[in-house]
Amino acid sequence: MASLREIKNRIASVKSTLKITSAMKMVASAKLHKAQTAIGNKIPYEQKLHRMLSGMLQDDDLQMALQKELGFGAGSRSPIELQDTPLDFLPEKESVSRVAVVVFSSNSSLIGAFNANVIKKFSETMRSLSANGYSRGDIDIYTVGRKVAEAVRRDGHASFKDLPELSDKPDYAKASSLASELVERFANGEVGQVVLIYNHFASMSSQPSVRENYLPMALHDYNETSEPVDYILEPDPLALVRELLPLVLTLKIYTVALDASAAEHAARTLAMQVASDNAKDLISELTLAYNKGRQQEITAEILDLVGGLQN
Repeated sequence: MASLREIKNRIASVKSTLKITSAMKMVASAKLHKAQTAIGNKIPYEQKLHRMLSGMLQDDDLQMALQKELGFGAGSRSPIELQDTPLDFLPEKESVSRVAVVVFSSNSSLIGAFNANVIKKFSETMRSLSANGYSRGDIDIYTVGRKVAEAVRRDGHASFKDLPELSDKPDYAKASSLASELVERFANGEVGQVVLIYNHFASMSSQPSVRENYLPMALHDYNETSEPVDYILEPDPLALVRELLPLVLTLKIYTVALDASAAEHAARTLAMQVASDNAKDLISELTLAYNKGRQQEITAEILDLVGGLQN
């Protein structure tokens, strides 16, 4: 059994840790509130623009005009898919020669299973791509966050580009730069599909890892049987779509970065809450053990005194 001095030192150590975890929980909670406000404002806006673009591009003539302007003629792959394809669909090597994977994680630890879950999702994606005929050299990996960048290197993969600053503080300008690079590489034929992997902020206690395609952009709200939406457009449909398409693509990257950031702060708040609760329980157990040990010492001293008087 540990001595009373050791138990007392242990109690002091746990109390110090409790102060740290409580402070970290307060900081994460404040950041979460700010992130929730940001994501709550951006996601509905991005989704509405996406629906507008989907409705407008049901017009075959408008779609063909846009494809021609973007340089995607007959036989080339379009950046837009009107068919209802699964969000997490992964292509075969025969149809798409090169894939880009963008993975979002945090720059720091102490977030429970947050980073482990997104790394697990990334590993599953890499195995699926390998089963579809892709080698490591056919996959460009963009890492947003130091933790996933470290995991990628540990697994023997080479990061095409590291973007830790976008994970630490999501910024529209940085998101726009990444979106422009991905779209340009897709338009030039350097990559045939872009996949996003990140933790989605579903609730305070749930941040599931998701995988979805970024390019080509599937307009999932509509299918071949849908009637075209009769929009009144000014000055002309093509000019509006020309402005709307890059905006929707940029906003998608930005909202994903905000979503991953909110999920990170929620996971850290929950992890620090659990750590603080465990520390309080441990302090209670150690205090009880200390009091029992102290009581045993006092009882032993009393018995020694009584025994000495009798002798």
